[in-house]
Amino acid sequence: MAVATDLLERAVYAALAEDVGEGDVTTEATVDAEALGSAVLVLREHGVVCGLRAAETVFRALDDGLDLDSLVEEGAFVEGGAVARVTASERAILTGERTALNFLARLSGIATLTKRYVDAVAGTGVAILDTRKTTPGLRALEKHAVSMGGGRNHRFGLDDGVLVKDNHLRASGSIARAVERLRAATDLPIEVECDTLLQVEEGVAVGADAILLDNMSLDELRAAVALVDGRARLEASGGVTLETVRAIAETGVDEISVGALTHSARSLDVSLELE
Repeated sequence: MAVATDLLERAVYAALAEDVGEGDVTTEATVDAEALGSAVLVLREHGVVCGLRAAETVFRALDDGLDLDSLVEEGAFVEGGAVARVTASERAILTGERTALNFLARLSGIATLTKRYVDAVAGTGVAILDTRKTTPGLRALEKHAVSMGGGRNHRFGLDDGVLVKDNHLRASGSIARAVERLRAATDLPIEVECDTLLQVEEGVAVGADAILLDNMSLDELRAAVALVDGRARLEASGGVTLETVRAIAETGVDEISVGALTHSARSLDVSLELE
């Protein structure tokens, strides 16, 4: 997904406010206000590059006359090395350094982990989905990183998709009742979380568009695929790892959602070097 400019700017300005506060004491004391310079952003390990636009937005907020030259495409897998060059006020470069690197490292880490999951299920036709387990305030950027790694975005928020989870079922009383009320309230496709094959059968019977198979064993997943027989889209979820994702994909489900893409991705090693 593309990140809207206003969402990106809000995230960047909040991050800069957190880091810079009332001013960069060290830089303002040691670097001349008129000094211009250039620096390269360097990825120190292999991975998928993501966050170049965020880094540019950081530096532009500090010097609107900057020039950022991307040396690789956003979403490219690289073995490491320089990924962008920024030319601007030296004060802007040094003050924005950590914030820009934080975005680049975090988003590249998510994109890289996503690619590992996508590669793990290659040839199965199964899509890797993200979840809403994102860093507060950074969801748009993190979901963009998932797409750069080859994954697919699940619903962005509570207003653009329907997922009836276990607590909704407890509150409404049954799958049938929940689906009935949703059909009267929205035209969005309805997905129902199911923990048992009995619930899967009920969900299909009442016309759910998709079934989330939560924390099921491989045998249960295969049984659910046979039971549904193409009548609803099937999403597997719950404790998925790189070691288990291939076997889950081979059960015949359509999608696998992985919360770890955004809540457990390791930031990549990145640096900024003045030239």
